[in-house]
Amino acid sequence: MIQYLPLLLLGVVAFLFAAASFIASGVLGPKRPTAAKEAPYECGIVPTREPAERFPVRFYLVAMIFIIFDIEIIFLYPWAVRYEALGVFGLVEMVVFALAVFVSFTYLISNGALDWGPASRRSQMEGGSPYSSIRRVPNRDAVARPATADPAA
Repeated sequence: MIQYLPLLLLGVVAFLFAAASFIASGVLGPKRPTAAKEAPYECGIVPTREPAERFPVRFYLVAMIFIIFDIEIIFLYPWAVRYEALGVFGLVEMVVFALAVFVSFTYLISNGALDWGPASRRSQMEGGSPYSSIRRVPNRDAVARPATADPAA
């Protein structure tokens, strides 16, 4: 247990430094708000109007995909180093983990997480489209059956 004492001490020092920095900036910093200081800053460009739309959720889905694959790589490296010591149990565990990552990735793709095309094209693809959720594979039933105006037909 004594070997973890330097690590614990480093964590305490880092926490104390961060806390002291926040307290010092709050106490010692000038408090003279102006309109320029309160305005949002976007890469040096002065905003002249409100943004057209909010960030799409797809942006966050792509970020989550990136994090999932980073975590997979983090777990694959030690598994590859200790592959022979883990034996069949380690292989089965890694296959289950890779399968879970693959299923989540296909789910995100099927829900259009990577469709960054124009909104008009996306709206045409949704709804009564003859394509599957992957957007490239035709749905055989929808393609073979022509759309009719009479729903009873």
